[in-house]
Amino acid sequence: MGRKLRIAILYNEPVTASKAERQYISETGQLKETRSPLKQSKAAERKQADAPVLVDLSEVGVVEEMDDIKAALSSLGYKPTTLSVDDDIFRLIEYLRDERPDLIFNIVESLENESVQEMNVAGLYELLKIPFTGAGAAALGLALNKPRVKEILSYHGIKTPKFQVFHVADKIVLDEGLSFPLIVKPSREDASVGIEDRSVVYNITDLRSRVRYIQEEFDQPALVEQYINGRELNVAIVGNKSPLVLPISEIDFSGLTEGMHKIVSYEAKWVHGSIAFEGTKGVCPAPVTPLQEAKIKDIALRCYHIIGCRDYARVDFRLTKDGVPYVLEVNPNPDISDDAGFARSARTYGYTFPEVIGKIVESALERYR
Repeated sequence: MGRKLRIAILYNEPVTASKAERQYISETGQLKETRSPLKQSKAAERKQADAPVLVDLSEVGVVEEMDDIKAALSSLGYKPTTLSVDDDIFRLIEYLRDERPDLIFNIVESLENESVQEMNVAGLYELLKIPFTGAGAAALGLALNKPRVKEILSYHGIKTPKFQVFHVADKIVLDEGLSFPLIVKPSREDASVGIEDRSVVYNITDLRSRVRYIQEEFDQPALVEQYINGRELNVAIVGNKSPLVLPISEIDFSGLTEGMHKIVSYEAKWVHGSIAFEGTKGVCPAPVTPLQEAKIKDIALRCYHIIGCRDYARVDFRLTKDGVPYVLEVNPNPDISDDAGFARSARTYGYTFPEVIGKIVESALERYR
C-alpha cells in the first residue's frame, strides 16, 4: 500500500473572533458563536430588548467549510492537515517550505483582510511549485475585477447587465441605455460584501449616496449595474478535461417581506437570524424548461473556460421575466461547505459531499501529472 497523500487545507483566520475563540477553533476545528466586541455589544442590546440575536457567519463559516473538507478527505483515505492563514505571510511561507504537502486544498479568500490578496496567495503556491486546488492566480485576480469580467464576457457575446464604473460620487452622468432602478456594488469584492437592500437605487440622489458609501467604506470604485428584477440562478461546475455542469440551483426569495428587493445581500448570505437570511432559501433543481436549462448550462460552461476556472466554480445568473439569462458573476473557488449551494447541486446530481471533494482533488492532481 502506498503512502497516503498529504493534503493541506489552507483557510482564513477568523479575524472577528476573540483570541480565546481563535485558539479554540485552532485546537478543535469546531465553530463557536464568534463576534467582535462591537457585535457582542449590539447583540447584548438586542437580547435585552427580546429581539432575535443576529450572528455574522461570514468569516467563521469558513471554519465549518474547512472541517467538512477535512472529514471528507479523511474518509477518502487522504492525510489532511490544516493551517489558518493570518496576516503573517512569513508564517505561511515557513509552513509551505517545511511541510511541502502533496497538494494544497486552497480556500483562502483574502490576506490582511484584503480580497485582492487572494490571487497573491495562489501566486505563492505557484512560485513554490506546490500543487493546489482551484483557480490559479491570474484567474482569481481577473474574477475579482468585476467590471473587467463583464467586459470580457460581453466581448464573447455573453449577456451581462449593463454597467458603469464610478470613481467620484459627485460626477455622476449615466451612460445612454442605463436607467433606474440600478444596483450599486463594490467593484473588487466577493461574497456579497457591500450589498444591502438599499444597494438598489431609484434616483440620482440615492445613487450618488451609495457610490460615495462604496468609495469611502471599501476604498474602491463603485460598480453600478442595471437592476434586473428576476429570478436568481446558480450553476456549479466541476472538472477540467470534460467539466460536469451540475443541476441548476435557484435562490427562492419568497420568504422576504414585502418591499424587500429580491437580491442575495450580505445579510442574506451571512447574517443568521436576519429577515434576509431566513427569507432566502436554495432550491435545486431549479424549475426551468429543458431549453432554458440547456442554454444556461452552455453559457455557464463558456464562462468557466473564458475566465480560466479550474477544478470547480460557480456562475451566477439573473433570469428575466421573459426568460433571458444574464450572467452576474463568475466565481472560481466558491463556498463548498456541506450546506452551501455548490454542495446542494452536487447532492441533487447524486454525489455525496466526500465524492464531490474527491472530484475536486482528482481534477487538481490530474493537472500536475
